[in-house]
Amino acid sequence: MNPELAKVIPALQSLQFPPQPPGWNHSELNDLLGTSSGIPAAVLVPLRVDPQGVQVLFTRRNAELRQHAGQVSFPGGSCDPDDAGPVATALRECAEEISLPAQAVRPLGFLDCLDTISGFCVTPVVAEIDAEFHPRPNPQEVAEVFEVPLAVFLDPDRWRSCKVEYLGVMRTLHEFDYSGPRIWGATAAILVNMVRRMGLA
Repeated sequence: MNPELAKVIPALQSLQFPPQPPGWNHSELNDLLGTSSGIPAAVLVPLRVDPQGVQVLFTRRNAELRQHAGQVSFPGGSCDPDDAGPVATALRECAEEISLPAQAVRPLGFLDCLDTISGFCVTPVVAEIDAEFHPRPNPQEVAEVFEVPLAVFLDPDRWRSCKVEYLGVMRTLHEFDYSGPRIWGATAAILVNMVRRMGLA
């Protein structure tokens, strides 16, 4: 097994026990969410092994979308009643957004749930994807698909956090120092949770 991937797996929650809400960051959003759980959603955190190491796959959302337009994200979305759990949601959304077939995905485990200011409770599913996968983005949802080396996110010196005011309350904003598209907000928070679970921050 790839040594970088081997460092990630022990930090993940078992696929047999999906994490339950609230999100690990819920206390910062109490004024927005109260005690209620957000709308269930799931994303895939896709890891692809290539000769240079492990790459993390991201999408950049279509600029015309109603929520989080133009932002960098992981493929995913809200859970449908017919989904058999967060893994099924993440796989369905990946097929719709970037034409990633389920047979090209090996789920590895979960990170902690994350609450968002838009009212979702997101379950991140970390998975290894086929090294030969070539994304075909759905232009109605995805403007771009790109990859960043996992090593970028395992370097504590690249993690930035600051306080910003939103609706009269100071909140923590996470971002990674990277020269490509801006990786911040909920997407960065998911990666911060992974780094913390790995004991690197």
